Amino acid sequence: MSTTEADTGARPAAGTDEDGRALAERAASDLEGAPAREVIAWAAERFGDRLCMTSSMADALMVDLVSGVAPGIDVIFLDTGYHFAETIGTRDAVAAMYPINLVNVEPLRTVAEQDRDLGPRLHGRNPSICCHLRKVEPLKRALEPYDAWLSGLRRDEASTRRDVPVVQWDRRRRMVKVNPIARWTQEDVDAYMAEHGVLVNPLQYDGYPSIGCAPCTRRVEEGEDPRSGRWAGFSKTECGIHL
Repeated sequence: MSTTEADTGARPAAGTDEDGRALAERAASDLEGAPAREVIAWAAERFGDRLCMTSSMADALMVDLVSGVAPGIDVIFLDTGYHFAETIGTRDAVAAMYPINLVNVEPLRTVAEQDRDLGPRLHGRNPSICCHLRKVEPLKRALEPYDAWLSGLRRDEASTRRDVPVVQWDRRRRMVKVNPIARWTQEDVDAYMAEHGVLVNPLQYDGYPSIGCAPCTRRVEEGEDPRSGRWAGFSKTECGIHL
């Protein structure tokens, strides 16, 4: 299927929420079986420079995929102030190696200001509020100039993601969200990364298969759920970005 066949409906920015939702639903159906690069090409053709992507810098898989189809794309990185040094190093290496425009986004408060205003170690007392202040709200601001964004969500990552469509309407942000590798398995990821020599956050080789902020991420033992190291001791399973 060509990108033209899925290219129906008005752009959300030019129409209503109903237009955007209908566009996302049609594209999700049309592109469900399409290769990841075709999904990315559809989004790049549809939205042009009003398309961006996000990256947590756990690896550069999505950056490698997307920049090969849409070089120069804006890549949003949420600099929470709590990242591992290895994650910051991966961010800098990705920005240097790939044809992208890195957009480093910071919260409204520094860590010191948040500690002053809300008390120290908010992440240990109420991680949901901390995630909202340092991830969800900054992403909302960062996405305002765009009509659509690309994410690396996969259905096999967590039970909360098993039904994620290839294209969806992001109701909270009133824009289209594109998940080109939603159908990929961990085996697909490993094969692509090995074939293409994708840059990987070194923490992945040190027991951290899912990497978030340093205070809320622990090593995972072999055989454990890869995301069990996130917010250990809490019922929390998502930071809120993808809810």
